[in-house]
Amino acid sequence: MIDFSAAGVPRWLKLAFTLWILVWAPSYVVLLGAQNFFWLCNVASFLLLVALWSEQRTLMSMQWLAVALVGSLWSLDVATAALTGVHPIGGTEYMFDPEHPLMARAMSLYHVVLPLVAGIGIARLGYARRALLWQTLLTWIVVPLTYLLTEAERNINWVHGPFGQPQDSLNPLLYLFLLSLLWPVIVYLPVHLLMIGWQRWRSQA
Repeated sequence: MIDFSAAGVPRWLKLAFTLWILVWAPSYVVLLGAQNFFWLCNVASFLLLVALWSEQRTLMSMQWLAVALVGSLWSLDVATAALTGVHPIGGTEYMFDPEHPLMARAMSLYHVVLPLVAGIGIARLGYARRALLWQTLLTWIVVPLTYLLTEAERNINWVHGPFGQPQDSLNPLLYLFLLSLLWPVIVYLPVHLLMIGWQRWRSQA
């Protein structure tokens, strides 16, 4: 069996993703403002760049947890809506909103790319089990900061309501607390368990 962990991350991927960040980051500031970087997937973009160049396995694994399921569901929702007009999951309605800048919508397609880039990194470096703990701790920092420092109407990281829609059923702070608890369980844990199973299968193969 090929030992991917010894191969390292391809230099072409490091350079290509660096170029993407250099174009994407300033464009997002102009189009949507710096608050947009509070999105966990946007935080993951920057940390993924660091992980690619440092080839730090735990950091790479954290970004895999951050983008694998989210990116896949985002892509599924956009593709289904494009074909049928129905959003089975929700949260991507802005991709079909003509009032949302076309360039910003086009650049949001990075949700499709991030899982591919992080997936290559994981294949080359391996998966670190402690990533679940560290990514959870990071989320518990970013989510409250998002609530405190971003505009409520943006509903970044869904801190004011699920699937981009405001909620008034729960106390806002109680909702934020539950969101912080559920995000790692619903988004990170399934991917983590899948990776543990994959590691066991590889060790027995």
